[in-house]
Amino acid sequence: MLTIYGVYCSRASRNYWMAEELGIPFQSVPVIQARLLADPLAAGARINTKSPAFLAVNPMGLIPAIDDDGLVLAESLANNLYLARKHGGPLAGADVREEGEMTAWTLWAATEVEPYTVKIVLTYDNARENTPDGKALIEACVKGLERPLTRLEAHLQTQDYVVGNRFTVADLNLAEVLRYAMDVPGVFDTYPRVKGWIARCHARPAFEKMMAGRKKEAQAA
Repeated sequence: MLTIYGVYCSRASRNYWMAEELGIPFQSVPVIQARLLADPLAAGARINTKSPAFLAVNPMGLIPAIDDDGLVLAESLANNLYLARKHGGPLAGADVREEGEMTAWTLWAATEVEPYTVKIVLTYDNARENTPDGKALIEACVKGLERPLTRLEAHLQTQDYVVGNRFTVADLNLAEVLRYAMDVPGVFDTYPRVKGWIARCHARPAFEKMMAGRKKEAQAA
């Protein structure tokens, strides 16, 4: 069975969404970020990214990680590419060409988009969005997103999804990276094709189930 290490309110959300899309059984080990605990190494502390038990899984101390019948992987976007390839179906590449495109879009999301979106989400998570420094950082990140969003907008002019004109792992990975920017009011308003694509991705039952997991987790915190 697939084991996913990480709380829903982390990059592990990508792997939980993927598992739901595939309809495969999985076990969740809710490893929390050590930075959220006063003393992550205290006796009785929740399992976290500094816990010896988790460091035995991922020595880098980062979530998520997955263990799939003994294969341990610890990069959220790569985890999803692996799961798509293993389980096949419409989320996976139909041929090597599509696999190449899905890998390229995933790496593009990680290198060209996430450096901006993760700064945005952390600014909001730390309640700094209305401070002078926070406002300046968000403005700079939104400016930095203009070029990649313009490219994605153009790509979606002739198709509803990123690869093969169907929802695939590439859409899931990219939509999750872009979700980090959604707290910024109107951030996608000048990119109607991107905005519509995000809405289609987020209307999927598997996404809604993952988000319900995040909500339940946040309420229990």
